[in-house]
Amino acid sequence: MYLVCSNTYTMKYTTEITINRPRTEVVEKMDNPENMKHWQRGLISYEQLRGAPGKEGAQMQLHYKMGKRDMALTETIIKNDFPTAFHATYSAKGVHNIQNNYFHEVDSNTTKWISESEFQFKGFGMKLMGFLMPGAFKKQSKKYMEDFKSFVENGTSVAEEN
Repeated sequence: MYLVCSNTYTMKYTTEITINRPRTEVVEKMDNPENMKHWQRGLISYEQLRGAPGKEGAQMQLHYKMGKRDMALTETIIKNDFPTAFHATYSAKGVHNIQNNYFHEVDSNTTKWISESEFQFKGFGMKLMGFLMPGAFKKQSKKYMEDFKSFVENGTSVAEEN
């Protein structure tokens, strides 16, 4: 879904993946910031800015190297209701991303991760990028989910590739 307001362009989509591990294991790996480097390609570092790590209202700065571009995002935890849900926002210049993540227990050894993404673009360049390249955002979201699945199921890390 795409919505255009006078000063903001909004894009929404949902991605999901099934992970062949118990929900407790999936959530344990998701809830540890040290694990992000294993499934978030390009992550260079992170630092806690305020609040207790993992708690609602806490903020963390994430630094990425995407090709030749350096990018910093500020994560703000909106809701931490593990093992069922984790919601956060990610803000950078010209873009605000709202992530609502749900973890459903399919059976005792299988978890379905559903991620609802809403991107709000501001400024001509960012609005144009969001409008012209929605597939790139969806592809990146799906790639993070696939890399997380590989990390949880097989211990495969993307850290060596960064």
